[in-house]
Amino acid sequence: MQCHHFDAHRCRSCSLLALPHAEQVDGKLAHVRALLDPVGRPEWLPPVVGAERAFRNKAKMVVAGTVEAPTLGILARDDRGVGGRGVDLRDCPLYSDRVHAALELLAGFVTTARLTPYDVPTRRGELKHLLVTEAPSGALMVRFVLRSTESLPRLRKHLPALLEAMADVGLRAELVSANLQPDHKAVLEGDDEVVLHGETLTMTVNGIDLHLRTRSFFQTNTEVAAQLYRQARSWVDELAADAREVWDLYCGVGGFALHLAAPGRRVVGVEVSPEAILSARASADERGVDGVEFLTEDAAAWAVRQDHAADLVVVNPPRRGIGTALADWLEHSSASWVLYSSCNAETLARDLASMPSWRPVRAQLLDMFPHTPHYEVLVLLRREGPGDKMPTDG
Repeated sequence: MQCHHFDAHRCRSCSLLALPHAEQVDGKLAHVRALLDPVGRPEWLPPVVGAERAFRNKAKMVVAGTVEAPTLGILARDDRGVGGRGVDLRDCPLYSDRVHAALELLAGFVTTARLTPYDVPTRRGELKHLLVTEAPSGALMVRFVLRSTESLPRLRKHLPALLEAMADVGLRAELVSANLQPDHKAVLEGDDEVVLHGETLTMTVNGIDLHLRTRSFFQTNTEVAAQLYRQARSWVDELAADAREVWDLYCGVGGFALHLAAPGRRVVGVEVSPEAILSARASADERGVDGVEFLTEDAAAWAVRQDHAADLVVVNPPRRGIGTALADWLEHSSASWVLYSSCNAETLARDLASMPSWRPVRAQLLDMFPHTPHYEVLVLLRREGPGDKMPTDG
């Protein structure tokens, strides 16, 4: 993939861009195999490789510059490593033409609604970030990250004209919101959200509608995420009677749980975010699936309280991994299988070191983040030996 921003050293976020894509994938595979093969030498399926460009479904743009001439992209670093001057990346090749068009309209909207870009060195201004998420249908979610409520009246006033302008060029915003992040620190968003238009963005994956609310997590690469879910379903279906009960911990909006739902199988999804659970339940209701339940709980805390374990436990944790408590519980549980989806193989390897009874039997690298060192890996783990039973009260 050619990128004039990379060539001009304006943006080096795609740190592996100088390497051919095939070499990038080979390097990632070598990295993950060095971590996992010593644990159990699993069967490695061919890597999942998607498009090299226009694959990102979410644009996270820092807003800088001025009201009259805003930049949407990143902040250039000065000699001291402090971000200040904005670098405009509206035409970044990682995004689709539809997202490019939306960013152009949003840059104009900053001027129309007089949304003053936040200036990091002086700590002045209101608009910090613009977050745009694209669904496979082409529908969009747009979030304005603001320092305060000062510009909310203007945003509301001019929003109908923005929605109309988007429709004129074939764009449809299903959900628009303002997120409030008042602190001067490197945090993308705050805790408070004001929904201005719509309710959810429907992300259809493998024919399953997943409903994203403003703070919902979804993988950044829809094409590769779809293959991740299909592979998980294939492996679990092969287990048949060995996976009659499945727990999906860190279930988010229900991606794994809804893909694994099947006649005769009980699936429980657990997620700490109430909004994500609302979305997951809505998707399950729409599909009319039986045997699927979603709970709003801390996934690790919920699991360690149970007096039994599912046949198969799915974990899809954040980059920090599942942590000591859940790893210890899995080590001493009666579960027979674990399906671990990891975006950080280093913490995956650390977690496996805490679970010596488990061995990876199948694994697959998914190139979720081309042109960077990051990737996703899906691993099917089987307990080695009978394992300990769960302790019960009394």
